[in-house]
Amino acid sequence: MRARHLIAPLILAVSAAVLPTALPASAQTTPPPAIAAIPTDQLHPDGGVSPHVVNGERTTVRENPSLITGLRVGGGGPQGASCTASVVGRNKILTAAHCMIDVTGDKSYLYGDDDLNTAGDESFRTKVASYKVHPKYTGPNSWQNGYDVAVVTTVDDIPVPASQWAKVAGSADSALTQPGRSGVAAGWGKISSGGSSGVLNKTTMPVNDAADCQVFDVRVNPELMVCVGYNDGRTGTCSGDSGGPFTVDGVVVGVVSWGSSKCDRYSIMARLTNVMGDWAKGEIGGGQPGDGKFSVGLSPSSGRVAPGKYVSTTLTSQAGDTGPEQIELSATGLPAGTTATFQPTTIGTGGTAKVTFETSAQTPKGAHTITVQGKGSSGAKTATYTLTVDDGTTTEGPRPVLSPDSATTTPGGFVRTQITVTGGQGTSRLTATGLPTAPSFFPQSVPAGGTSRMGAFAPWQAGVYKITVTATDQAGKSGSAVYTLTVR
Repeated sequence: MRARHLIAPLILAVSAAVLPTALPASAQTTPPPAIAAIPTDQLHPDGGVSPHVVNGERTTVRENPSLITGLRVGGGGPQGASCTASVVGRNKILTAAHCMIDVTGDKSYLYGDDDLNTAGDESFRTKVASYKVHPKYTGPNSWQNGYDVAVVTTVDDIPVPASQWAKVAGSADSALTQPGRSGVAAGWGKISSGGSSGVLNKTTMPVNDAADCQVFDVRVNPELMVCVGYNDGRTGTCSGDSGGPFTVDGVVVGVVSWGSSKCDRYSIMARLTNVMGDWAKGEIGGGQPGDGKFSVGLSPSSGRVAPGKYVSTTLTSQAGDTGPEQIELSATGLPAGTTATFQPTTIGTGGTAKVTFETSAQTPKGAHTITVQGKGSSGAKTATYTLTVDDGTTTEGPRPVLSPDSATTTPGGFVRTQITVTGGQGTSRLTATGLPTAPSFFPQSVPAGGTSRMGAFAPWQAGVYKITVTATDQAGKSGSAVYTLTVR
């Protein structure tokens, strides 16, 4: 065994701070460089337990369904708990490379237990079929140089639906790890460098500039590592949290890698907002959350409303190759004072729902982009709606929006479409050209935000016909849209 001042990685627990009584200014000194933790789930700190590190906030697997416990024969935590990890696929797990390389003992995973100190509460156990560490993680202690990430394949499928798999960042997500952002770390690790472990905790920590984090006897490389937390250790990760996620805006941007042997300084994550994340996503394969296997759409996809009024649209869905799903509906990006009402709030794929956006007198004027989400068992899909809020004094003319805007039928066949008129002053009158027999409208005059249905008989001669639908408001302004009718 090498002397305790040697560098080693941390198999890191969530903790919160209790600060000691401040020393007089004359007695304060710059703390010496922190000793990095040894590469095992058992901490052997130099100098005993730090008074700075205590419990974090209790949480549950139910609240964090992608979290899973890494076990190993000889592991120092309850039931052999050694690391924390994230479920990222049907039989895929994301963790730290040092959780696989730097510690011995056969490894397995346990799912569904908030407190490992009571055996038998888990819902699932599986063995490791194989694993891959980043190709630049070259052996034990390579965590010092970065690339501390691994993807594990399990023998059995993990009972976590695709919609609840952890979403992994890549090089396109670099903004998520900019200094000043805030994220959450969670794990079953120790609540202090000499304390107990095995209970799931979480904590929120800021992302720091790496230049402010050079307080260790190992360099924090900003290209490969993310420094989070606080230099006084008021909250952070500890032994047993290694491999667990650091999540910003619902995306895993880092993997818990190493830190102070006393768990009383910053926490260092393996960075995923770069090629390391791209590598991990390539090894995971398949659809990450957000890639729902169904579709959703809004018709119309925009509307205009006065403050204090409301406008409605229709959400439609179609099943994908995974078959029927139940979809939960929600909306984000609503302007101040605006509510979204779904009727119903849950639909089956292939179903529809009415979506009503109701503003208040305080809702700011202008165009607002609202995101409507459908969440099912295969993931989530979104559609956007442009809500324009004004007081009716605009000089902009009306605009008809067709849904659908095309159809195919046989000679003499009958087709229908819905028309929503946005903008304009007062009611708008609908007309159409392009067919031998003029289409009919029900009704022919509609207010801004109102809807009508157009019915038309197809010509007897095959071909493609462009039907121009025009809305003319009471001020004489008009706008048009084209309906394409194919006759075969």
